[in-house]
Amino acid sequence: MSGRAEVVRAPASGRGTAPDAMLPRPFRVIGNHRETRDTVTLSLQPVAGPRVDFVPGQFTMLSAFGVGEVPISISSAPGSGPLQHTVRDVGGVTHALVGAAEGSMLGVRGAYGTGWGVGDGRGGDVVVVAGGIGLAPLRPVLLEVLADRRAYRRVVLLYGTRTPEDLLFGAELERWREAGVEIEVIVDYAPPSWHGRVGLVTKLVPRAGFDPSTALALVCGPEVMMRYVVQALRDRGLPPGRIRISMERNMVCGIGLCGHCQLREHFVCCDGPVFGDDELEPLLGLREV
Repeated sequence: MSGRAEVVRAPASGRGTAPDAMLPRPFRVIGNHRETRDTVTLSLQPVAGPRVDFVPGQFTMLSAFGVGEVPISISSAPGSGPLQHTVRDVGGVTHALVGAAEGSMLGVRGAYGTGWGVGDGRGGDVVVVAGGIGLAPLRPVLLEVLADRRAYRRVVLLYGTRTPEDLLFGAELERWREAGVEIEVIVDYAPPSWHGRVGLVTKLVPRAGFDPSTALALVCGPEVMMRYVVQALRDRGLPPGRIRISMERNMVCGIGLCGHCQLREHFVCCDGPVFGDDELEPLLGLREV
C-alpha cells in the first residue's frame, strides 16, 4: 500500500484535433431531479449511437443549445444507466441546463480527463472529503466502492456544506450509511433546528476513523477548502501519493486547445481534473499559477 499511486489516465483524455472533437452529440433529458434550491441532477440518454464510456472522475462538456457549454463532472456510475450530471445554477449556461425539462435536448462532448482510480484503495481504507457541489464528482466513487464493498476496509465520507439546505443526495446519504459508509456531515451555518456539527470540513479530518497507513483519500470542493483538507490529511500521516484532488479550474474547450486551464506544464482538462497531491504540491504554492 506504500509508494506513489497513479490516477487513472483514461483513453478518452488527451489533446485532440479530430474533426468532430468540438461537435457535441445530442442527448435527450429523461430526468430533472431537484437536489437543492439551486442544484439539479440531469439524467441524459443519447438520441443515437453508443452511451458515453467513462471512468469516475471524468467530465463532459455539456451544452445548452443556443446558449453555450460548460464542463460538468459526471455524477453517475459507469454502467448501463443514464448519464447523470449534477449542475448548480451559477451563470447563464448552467441556468439553462438546470431549467432543461424532460424531453428537451442538450449536447454532450466527452468524456474527458482523468479518473479517481479508487481501485488503488483496494484492501485499505477509502476517505472521501467533499465540499458543497464537490460531492457530485465523488458520487461515482462511492457507487463504485459500494458495488464491490468487500474489496475495501473502512469507507469514510466527510462532507461539508454552507447550510443544511445545501446538502446533496439526502436520501442517498442514508442509503450509503446503511450500506456501511461512515458519514460525517458538517455545515458552515445552521438554524436552531440543526442538531449536527457546525464548522469547516477540516474539523472532521483529525477525528475521522481511518488508518493513514492504508488509506486512499479523494478530495473535491472549493480550492481553498481543498488546500486545508490536504494539509489536515498530511497531518494525519497520509503521504502525498495517497491523496488525490479534482481541480476543475478554468476549463473551456475540454481537449487542451484553448489554454485557459493551463497549470504551468499541465492542462487541467487533459492531465486532470484529478491530480495526485504529489503532482500539485510544487505548483499550488507558486504565485500566478
